[in-house]
Amino acid sequence: MSRPLALVSGGSRGIGRAVVVRLAQDGYDVAFCYRTRTDAAEAAAEEAREAGARTLATRLDVADGPAVRAFVAEAVDRFGAPAAVVTAAGIARDRPLALMEDAEWESVLRTNLDGTFHLCRAALQPMVRRRAGAFVTISSIAGIHGGIGQTNYAASKAGILGFTRALAKENGRFNIRVNSVAPGLIETDMTAEMPDKAREQHLRRTPLRCLGRPEDVADAVSFLVSDRARFITGEVLSVDGGLTL
Repeated sequence: MSRPLALVSGGSRGIGRAVVVRLAQDGYDVAFCYRTRTDAAEAAAEEAREAGARTLATRLDVADGPAVRAFVAEAVDRFGAPAAVVTAAGIARDRPLALMEDAEWESVLRTNLDGTFHLCRAALQPMVRRRAGAFVTISSIAGIHGGIGQTNYAASKAGILGFTRALAKENGRFNIRVNSVAPGLIETDMTAEMPDKAREQHLRRTPLRCLGRPEDVADAVSFLVSDRARFITGEVLSVDGGLTL
């Protein structure tokens, strides 16, 4: 029996890698893209194959629309129309707005928000023809509440939330669901360089008194793309240990 296809951006490390592995364990073939670490991508693909998945790993920049379209076209040609799409690629370039360089603003918006647009747009038509599917965008609690030194990051993630709700309204008639996961502070490469004092302050504000793991986010994604969430669309699921309470 053929397995459904999941497309994942940012699939070589952190949250994206956890999503690749979890969806492979859930019975999907997985096509994912990544920007830099080929060794990490190969390791993620191998772990997915160990779970029984066929894989495609493509190096590209999600801000490059033609490259994303080519990636999706190859995945659809190999595996068929996607059943699930997860936009996990993201970067941060934190700095107070008064000191922020144009390049720091533009790179974050292009990767986080434009990258979400490129992958979802490329995947949408095959899913419309299939009359089924689920998108999960990865936003952030910064997109809900903002963050000091994160005007670029917060703007990109808030944009993803608006994008998610609009896409859900547009495509519900095609039996396509669109939801978002908003992680809090997760143990990834992006957060590894966080100063100890800032980490301690964050933990004191978090009711569960711990950081999340990439697998916590992957579990939420697994639920949202599954039939268990068949009547859920346009929603934002915070995975943050209670930080936004």
